[in-house]
Amino acid sequence: MTNAENLRRAAGDFTPARGILLAIYLAILMASVLLLILDKPEFAFALLFIQVVYKLLTPFTVKTIKNPIVISNLFIATFHVFTLVTMIQKKVIVL
Repeated sequence: MTNAENLRRAAGDFTPARGILLAIYLAILMASVLLLILDKPEFAFALLFIQVVYKLLTPFTVKTIKNPIVISNLFIATFHVFTLVTMIQKKVIVL
């Protein structure tokens, strides 16, 4: 949101595409905050699942695995996969 130098090095100058990505991240943030209040694990599962899918797609859409944002997305996806598996194992969500 601040267009900091580190972000510009990783993501390039501000473009409409970066603005759209910011909107997606803000929507995920708002949904996450809402899910901290609501008792809807199936919604949380769906949100995490979608995040895993799009984060795992980033190396293919960016066409590199060396970009810092792609690398962080892969680490976050890994963390989310463990969370999803735990939700299934603990029967928080039944598929």
